[in-house]
Amino acid sequence: MPFLDLLFKEPAIAFAWVVAIVIAIGIHEFSHALVAKLQGDSTAELEGRVTLNPLAHLDPFGFLVLVLFGFGWGKPVPFNPYNLKARRWGPAIVSLAGPAMNVIGLIVFGSILAILARSTTLPSDNLLVIFLELLVRFNIVLALFNLLPIPPLDGSKLLGLLPDQFRGLTEALTKYGFVILMFVIVFGQPVLGRLFNTIENMAFRIILPS
Repeated sequence: MPFLDLLFKEPAIAFAWVVAIVIAIGIHEFSHALVAKLQGDSTAELEGRVTLNPLAHLDPFGFLVLVLFGFGWGKPVPFNPYNLKARRWGPAIVSLAGPAMNVIGLIVFGSILAILARSTTLPSDNLLVIFLELLVRFNIVLALFNLLPIPPLDGSKLLGLLPDQFRGLTEALTKYGFVILMFVIVFGQPVLGRLFNTIENMAFRIILPS
């Protein structure tokens, strides 16, 4: 159901949706800033990004697009690769920290949901249950989507680790990454949707076995 329809028909669930996506984006961006700081770069810290306050990581336009069209973005975390202790691996480590944190979020919120389901008799339409399920889903989607090796997504930083013979591919992806990403978002949704749904279903079969 589109978010605006949800807002008018189920405002409480719409509120839970907003809070869940804000939390998932917040911990994703926070992890970038924290790992950059641990790697020796203070750029993000000076901009107040080493915080779990999700409002510090929201991009207003990116969030609006997310609400209206189902995809969006948080405020990118800046870092200076030349300040990182690990010069070769540093950018990849900082970038992959985001999806890694979403996997941790999946485990944490999934575990809470599993404990709640086994220790209470809350119905599936309970708002707390729905909220935890949304947190699980959003963390899965953010982790998987950002691992795509397309600039400017986090997975693209792995391209810098490829051997020199792949330099042409890396430069082409860097140059046309945004166009490729838009093409994937617009035309690749059926494939990505099936992939994400398959992994979500697998996760929920583990969290909530019948």
